[in-house]
Amino acid sequence: MKRMIGFVILSLLLGPVSVSGVDAASGEPQAAAATDTPLKVQIVVSRFQGEKKISSIPYTLAVVGGPESEATRMRMGVAVPVTQTVIGEGSTAKSSYSYRSVGTSIDCSARPQTDGVYLVDLAVSDTAVFMPDRGADSASPTSRVPGVPAFRTFTSNFNLLLKDGQVAQHTAATDPVSGEVLRIDVTLTVIK
Repeated sequence: MKRMIGFVILSLLLGPVSVSGVDAASGEPQAAAATDTPLKVQIVVSRFQGEKKISSIPYTLAVVGGPESEATRMRMGVAVPVTQTVIGEGSTAKSSYSYRSVGTSIDCSARPQTDGVYLVDLAVSDTAVFMPDRGADSASPTSRVPGVPAFRTFTSNFNLLLKDGQVAQHTAATDPVSGEVLRIDVTLTVIK
């Protein structure tokens, strides 16, 4: 009985309390903070050989735009087998495999600024298998072993100021071995 009286007195002193996003007074779900906005951020990673587009891979992330919102993280990849040959006794060759991860990792967050502008913070990392004897200029100064894959890596951390519907190109970087140009385009959409 004393516990019940203590609970009633505590409830009267504290007033309505929200538990798990539900307003205790009305029983209705509470709305998200007014500064949090649902966003869709599309990142397109494209590769070009001269003017010819070789590939274009889009990634779409749902991001909460707010001053205290956590980053959205996306990891997409595969483990690729890499042959390792060991010469044993009597010049006997034995092959074994190790695995190397290739793919794309993206971290994205957005913070509202003034006039409907968002500061979009992106970290993009892309690792890919590259076969040097396929499609690369043979005059390249780097040494190559035909039929043996190389692994290329691209990493960039950057900030963009974007409004609803705006598209911005962040990066245009040239691969020193293949001459391919990697380009990153970012589109921000406010979900209404």
